Amino acid sequence: MKYSIQTPLLVLVHLVFLIVQTQSQSTDLLSKTCKKTPYYDLCLSSLQSSPQSSNSDIAGLAHIMADLVLSNATDTLDYIHSLLKQSPEADLQKPLANCAELYIPVVKYTLPQSIDALSNGHYGFANYGISDAAKEAQACEKGFSGSTKPLTDRNTLRGDKLPGMIKLQ
Repeated sequence: MKYSIQTPLLVLVHLVFLIVQTQSQSTDLLSKTCKKTPYYDLCLSSLQSSPQSSNSDIAGLAHIMADLVLSNATDTLDYIHSLLKQSPEADLQKPLANCAELYIPVVKYTLPQSIDALSNGHYGFANYGISDAAKEAQACEKGFSGSTKPLTDRNTLRGDKLPGMIKLQ
């Protein structure tokens, strides 16, 4: 299931927040957790796509969502590179190159460090990194002018859902 980078980030932010608030297991933790996010259906379908989610606690669910976000960001960066190799029109070269510059640190550093922070219980740092990744995706999108915006589906929050999807703390 493909989402913009910001959509799963929104769920992840909510999941990170719920980790701190909820430490007890539930028979239906997935449903209970996703009900605490503003995008229940998206949260649930995203987490159910991972076989590990059925045996995870809230921190594990946040980790699953963070891995999904990293995968989507990596796919987006690969897509940007493929567009650049196709020699796009001159008016797309600069914004695409800018997007690559924004996504490279997100994929190589920001999200992997956020995932490590989740694993080590540093939820504030994880939340900061995840929020930063969302801001970089938004900055990428803002770099395009006119009607040609080849990354909108990958950068734009689908219904502005990114930050609210990840509150697990």
